[in-house]
Order: sequence, then C-alpha cells, then structure tokens
Amino acid sequence: MTKAPTPSHSALVFLHGFCESTRVWNDFTQPLQQNFRVIALDLPGFGNNTQNIRDYSMESMAEDVKQQLDELEVRKCILIGHSMGGYVSMAFAEKYGNMLNGLCLFHSSALPDTEEKKENRNKTIEFVEKHGVDKFIESFVEPLFYSGNRNKLRDQIKMMVEIGKSTPKESITKGLVAMRDRPDRTDILKKVRFPVLFIFGKEDGAVPLDKALEQCHLPHNSMVNFLANTGHMGMFERTYETRKTIEKFAETIYG
Repeated sequence: MTKAPTPSHSALVFLHGFCESTRVWNDFTQPLQQNFRVIALDLPGFGNNTQNIRDYSMESMAEDVKQQLDELEVRKCILIGHSMGGYVSMAFAEKYGNMLNGLCLFHSSALPDTEEKKENRNKTIEFVEKHGVDKFIESFVEPLFYSGNRNKLRDQIKMMVEIGKSTPKESITKGLVAMRDRPDRTDILKKVRFPVLFIFGKEDGAVPLDKALEQCHLPHNSMVNFLANTGHMGMFERTYETRKTIEKFAETIYG
C-alpha cells in the first residue's frame, strides 16, 4: 500500500489485476504523487493481503477495498482498476458510487465473461490444480504483452512472473471462479453521473476491441484512449501515455 501526503480530497486509488500486486504501480504512480494522494491497494488473496480469502467474489473484494479506504480515511476518490481490478471497481461503483469522483477501467470491462471465456476459466482452474502455480504463470504472463513489446520489456515481464509465482494457488483458482461468475454491470455505466475513463490496448486479447467499443459510449460522461501496439499491460507498454491520460482525467475532476 502506498500513499503520498497530499490532500485527501484529491485521492487516486489504484487496484491491480489478476495475479498482480501493488508492485505493478510502484514506478507508474511516482510522478502522480506530486499533485495527488496516491493509494495502491492489494486485493484479497494477492500481494500482502492474503490473510482471509474464504469469501471470494467481486463483491467481497469491493467490500475489502471499502474497508481499506475507511481505515485510510478516504471519503471520496477516483478509482483506477486494471483488468480484474476494474471488475472490482465496477462492483464498488454499484454499491458505493457516492464515494467516487471518477472511475477508470484500465484494460478492463463492465461486461461479463462470454460462454467461451467461462469455459477457458474452467480449463485454467483444472490446469492450475494439476500442474501448479509456477507452470501456470510461466505460460500466463508473457501473452499479456503485445508481441512487439516483449523483448524491450523483459524486466517487467520477469517482475510479473515473480509476483504471479508468489500468489497462493487458492487465490488463483478462487479468483478465476470470481471472474467467471461476475455479472454484467454495463447498466451501472449507464447510471453513474461521475466521469468514466476507458483505457484500451488495440492488441489486447483479454479485452478485444469490439467489446471495448460496446461500452465506452455508455456513461453520461466518458473519456477513451485506444492505444496502438499495446496489449493488456499499458502501465508498462505505454507508461507515459497512460499516466498522462490518467493525470489529465484527474485534473478535469480535481482541478
């Protein structure tokens, strides 16, 4: 968990994705700390937050985020959710929308899994149970990055593998079930009155472009950034562009 000693009314809260931790935000958020209170949270089952993962769903993770924010005395914030962190952000917005000044879906979606994706989740659970965490992570991480970016981002890929391999098996299998069973929350996008920022990679296999286009027009007030030659990991693949997009978004809200 990280935070900067700037006013609490200008808080940016970052939620990591599946098999990640707050470490993915360490370098990315440093420049933002000059003007905002920056907080990065470990979701239940990941990073340093592995104490209690019995009740595992997007809704229970959103409750955990609420509890952590209460402990930090954060009353309102902009929530930035990467991948699974975006799914948790949508669950948070559904229940605690009054706490949000804005929301960013960072390579994420309000849509549910397709039947094909649900079946893939089931196969992945079977693979992890049979072959273990290390074997899964070794095949999981690299495809998250656009093929043209992988050679120059070997250090970042290595870090992601390290984070993934340190994740408990139970967190991975329960996380896959939670993602598989999450509901369609596109109606929430239609209802919210705070601004919503979408960041998509044009080469992202996890959030295909056609699915991205289905939802970016739904909010009353939205900003969208489509990134060329970018997969699922914009904080590494397009660090400057994604950080500037989030900074601009926050400035329009906080001034």
